[in-house]
Amino acid sequence: MPLLLLWLSGACLRLTVLAIPPVVPLLHADLNLSETAIGWLGSLPPTLFAIAAVPGALAIARFGLVRALLAGLLLTAVGSAARGAVGDAASLFVSTIVMSAGIAVMQPALPPLVRAWFPERIGFATAVYSNGLLVGETLAVALAIPVVLPLVNGSWRMSFVVWSVPVLLTALLVASFAPRSDAARVEHLPARKWWPNWQDPLIWRLGLIFGSVNATYFVSNAFLPDYVIAAGHAELVGPALTALNFGQLPASILMLPLAGRLVTEPRAYVATGLLALVCVIGMVVTNGVWIVIWAGLLGFIGAVTMVLALALPSVLSAPDDVHRTSAGMFTVSYSCAMVLSVLGGWLWDVTHQPMASFAPVALCGLVIAALAPTVRRTPAHATA
Repeated sequence: MPLLLLWLSGACLRLTVLAIPPVVPLLHADLNLSETAIGWLGSLPPTLFAIAAVPGALAIARFGLVRALLAGLLLTAVGSAARGAVGDAASLFVSTIVMSAGIAVMQPALPPLVRAWFPERIGFATAVYSNGLLVGETLAVALAIPVVLPLVNGSWRMSFVVWSVPVLLTALLVASFAPRSDAARVEHLPARKWWPNWQDPLIWRLGLIFGSVNATYFVSNAFLPDYVIAAGHAELVGPALTALNFGQLPASILMLPLAGRLVTEPRAYVATGLLALVCVIGMVVTNGVWIVIWAGLLGFIGAVTMVLALALPSVLSAPDDVHRTSAGMFTVSYSCAMVLSVLGGWLWDVTHQPMASFAPVALCGLVIAALAPTVRRTPAHATA
């Protein structure tokens, strides 16, 4: 049951977030939102992930891991459902902020829960909830138009309510079946130990590694459609995006047996960082279906690194510090993703070269490879 709870919680990290893109045309029509407004709406989740990660660590320190996870799940469900009751664009933005804040509380709770529930299988348990996260991303995009919207007579408002239901059900399952005895070991952390130690180089290194993973995902999704169109292959927009996102799923499954062995292996990060660089180069120097192939490989490689990076706070931190190390890592990482996304667009505008927008992704691959020595574990750390 604990593994199932981790998987479901991982799925809830993205189910409600990815419910927005499929209904963007309906938002344009109903709320008269501009492209700029849609851009701001899409930027709210990662912004809140960065801003609210540290308050999430405070909630964990004050109330315990399971209660913090429950609070995050309930806030996410309420915020998502509230988007279906909005009367105007401002209400949609506010309810999205509430939903995103809930997810921001959940994220730093999962790594210490992995450590508490599976201290000897940290890599495997992290791969389980990472797989849930990626499945959540995929289901929200894949089922929205052919299944959910017909189910609610084409109402984008009711579609948001539908996506809140599995989050609420997950909260009920966590409340009923979460292993309280195991979690009790970290249930009453000292209140003073919630603020990340920003002077600890580990937080910044982990933040840059995970930030490079996040930036690769967000930048690639943001600019791949326009890049494919600029390359004269508008018909490949859908296949390229599908390959980029679906390519993550087999990687997350592959990492189930491998994550524990690779999470503290520097060579794994060197390999994934350099392979990500090769994939970016492949996308910008090839044409036609090869762009789709390279995009799929980039998604695959990115998912491998993501699973490994998510396990690092649990492996490299002391048990009482996992929550605040995670919060610091998420704050740095999502801030990096936002900055590099803006940088990619600016480079395109300044150079008038579509391929320039992928320069931040190429940089991310080099950063991951350069920071690979960070993942070495000392004998005092727990096993993966």
